[in-house]
Amino acid sequence: MSFQAYLDNIQAKTGKGPNDFRKLAEKKGFTAHGKLKPEVRAGDIVKWLKEEFKLGHGHSMAIYALLKGMKKEGE
Repeated sequence: MSFQAYLDNIQAKTGKGPNDFRKLAEKKGFTAHGKLKPEVRAGDIVKWLKEEFKLGHGHSMAIYALLKGMKKEGE
């Protein structure tokens, strides 16, 4: 499955796209100025997304990769 397919599936399930998750992560204090804070770990993001959006581990890790800048939309 491509990275973009993960993002598409997440949006279909939650109604939220990458920019929505960026804004939510900022509000939750996980990011500052569009970048993931150094003390935030993958497990923090996974726990948040599993609890709040009922995402699975793989989909949560896709959002983590997006927030960390490891992956970009369209990949």
